[in-house]
Amino acid sequence: MDRLMVASIGRGAGKTSLIVGLAKALKKPFGYLKPLGDRIIHREKKLWDYDADLITALFRMKVDPEELTIGFDHSKLRYMYDAEGRKQKLQEMVSRMGKDFLFIEGGRDLQYGTSIGLDPISVAKSIGAKAVLVLHGNEDVLLDDLNFFREYLNISGVDFRGVIFNKVQDREEFENIHLKRFTEKGLPVLGIIPYEKELTFMTVNSIARHLFAKVLTGENALQKMVKNFSVGAMSVGAFLQTTFYRKEDQLLITSGDRADMILAAIEGGTTCLVITNNILPSSNIISKAHEKNIPLLLVPHDTYTAATQIARIEPLLTKEETWKIDLVEQLVQKYVNVKAMTES
Repeated sequence: MDRLMVASIGRGAGKTSLIVGLAKALKKPFGYLKPLGDRIIHREKKLWDYDADLITALFRMKVDPEELTIGFDHSKLRYMYDAEGRKQKLQEMVSRMGKDFLFIEGGRDLQYGTSIGLDPISVAKSIGAKAVLVLHGNEDVLLDDLNFFREYLNISGVDFRGVIFNKVQDREEFENIHLKRFTEKGLPVLGIIPYEKELTFMTVNSIARHLFAKVLTGENALQKMVKNFSVGAMSVGAFLQTTFYRKEDQLLITSGDRADMILAAIEGGTTCLVITNNILPSSNIISKAHEKNIPLLLVPHDTYTAATQIARIEPLLTKEETWKIDLVEQLVQKYVNVKAMTES
């Protein structure tokens, strides 16, 4: 069984997206493990990892996502397993996959899990997996990351295949001006994936779930895309003059007592409104939103808090956003040396 550990130095590098793209390009049965979970989902009185849930749902795997992760809490795992027990558990999970190819996803960064032997390098050594490193950031950050990886981390005993630069703002400039400095570090470059703004967009449903919002109207429009958002704390006259008012796929955050602002946004064809302070708009406003199929999301937070929470949402892949999945597949096939990672 071929095994590939996908790791990153920092959070949000795009490990899961890369695995989705590679799996699509592989075009044959594969298995997936994320030994140390870091994105907890509570469902059916069970805990499992978001990425494990996505992969199993997306590829219709006949496996419980809970079985793809050893655990989340360091102290519990330290109590449950010694070094030998941990290795045996990993081997059992690998054997249970029963596929020709296995993807293993590391935790949030390279050091996460080192105290319990579940960091990406330790796992790769334990199960004999090849490894790739996904990096993102500006050129200085990338150079720092590569130097740190090369100079301070012991990867002896790991079949390290190389690095993939993800979310590169200007790919042509990166190749022509900066790439040489990275190849001089002696680490193979397996791919340079350009930044795609479309992958940062979210659906109304995704935002509603993150905010634990009550959906007042527009239940049939929750899969609409949100590309811009703004806070409606100004006067209506000023709001109507903003460029935001004329943008498509916009979300407005405003208090439930701002009837003038809410009506202006509804009439302007906004995609969604987040109504703050737990203040219900009047029935005629809710009726207008219902007629236009515009979601109204009611949250208990004040407007500033709601805006801050939305700004901090990580635009993770979801199985419903098929266009994102298709785009990820296209990017990986076009810009990544798939063969170097998926063949022995």
